[in-house]
Amino acid sequence: MSNITRWDPFRELDELQGRLSTLFGRAPVRKEGERQEALRVAEWAPLVDITEDTKEYLVKAELPEVKKDEIKIGVQNDVLVISGERKYEKEEKDKKYHRIERAYGSFSRSFTIPEDADPEKVSAEFKEGVLHVHIPKSDRAKPKSIAVKVS
Repeated sequence: MSNITRWDPFRELDELQGRLSTLFGRAPVRKEGERQEALRVAEWAPLVDITEDTKEYLVKAELPEVKKDEIKIGVQNDVLVISGERKYEKEEKDKKYHRIERAYGSFSRSFTIPEDADPEKVSAEFKEGVLHVHIPKSDRAKPKSIAVKVS
């Protein structure tokens, strides 16, 4: 008795897309019935919050499992660049991995520094997996009050 397989007109295209994705380093997709699942998560970049108060801009970047020595911060042409690498954990032969969703590898994020900020005084601290980059506002940008003399 022969197996009857339902013909899928897009199957060959899906296979070609998977091969091209693998070739260009993108996440191939595995199809199981009607469910699709990425075989690996795409490249990662840290999530960032940017806030402002009267004194400074604050950039907070989530960098879990990134070592302090792997983080680089620079300012060039009024652009703040945060880059680094989260290294892949060593696979243990005795463990069977069911799913690996956390992404690893190099990252780089760039942000234009506002005109009222002082790029020469940028400072940073790293604690509990969160990078805090402080960009103080320049003195010329701070409002000054001028007393009005009555004559």
